[in-house]
Amino acid sequence: MTSTETTGGAAAAGGMADRSRRLQALLEILAARGGRLSVLDAAAALQVSEATVRRDFTALAEQNLVTRTHGGIVATSVAYDLPVRYRYSGDDSAKERIAATAAALIEAGSVVGVNGGTTTSATARHLAARPDLTQATHRPALTVVTNALNIATEMVLRPSLRTVILGGVALPQSYELTGPLTSMVMQSLWLDVLILGVDGFSVEGTSCHDEGEASIDALMASRARQVVVVAGSEKLGRHSFAKICDASAVDTLVTDTAADEQVVADLRAAGVTVLLT
Repeated sequence: MTSTETTGGAAAAGGMADRSRRLQALLEILAARGGRLSVLDAAAALQVSEATVRRDFTALAEQNLVTRTHGGIVATSVAYDLPVRYRYSGDDSAKERIAATAAALIEAGSVVGVNGGTTTSATARHLAARPDLTQATHRPALTVVTNALNIATEMVLRPSLRTVILGGVALPQSYELTGPLTSMVMQSLWLDVLILGVDGFSVEGTSCHDEGEASIDALMASRARQVVVVAGSEKLGRHSFAKICDASAVDTLVTDTAADEQVVADLRAAGVTVLLT
């Protein structure tokens, strides 16, 4: 990699971080000002150009966190009073393509389980932004069951969704809840679909780094009619420390086009539907 490429990559990463901070700040200002904010006021508060603010307003509106108006935004009718922590990547990476493809598989009205992880978090965001769900007249348009604190925090802001969070002990490295309390609640629920993030997936099955997470993930998979694994190509053909479930328990894998052809062929031979995006 050349020094120019390195500098460019660092600048892009810095730009995304700056935008994420701006979006969070805009939501905080919006909440503090009674749910209405103009382009002029936002530009003055953040000391950025009006063009930048308009682009940021569009990004927030696309995620259905605000509604655009002439000259500004108003807060969407969400159930929050305190400032919102909002993460936005804004890129077109393989992870985002995987997330968008997986989110499109979910039928309105379903009960969807989501475990912790960056790809599952992205999938949950794409689900929450689907117009057919956000604009649905019936409530809830979707029920999201999760043991991930960060996912629950974002989903609960969507008035068209019902968010069910499993109890338990929070793991600081993944924001996931695990332990007997988590198992007790999950054993009383049924899922239509589980969106499952993993650290490894081969014909031997799915796996992750933590045995506590693996135990809850396995229970969620056993309570689901359909299991959809979302995983980047780098996680295929390998296994991690703790097994979650056999490959035969997985209905669909959504991954990127860089996936090894032999691994894809082996998984398809094992009965897994593989979607490359």
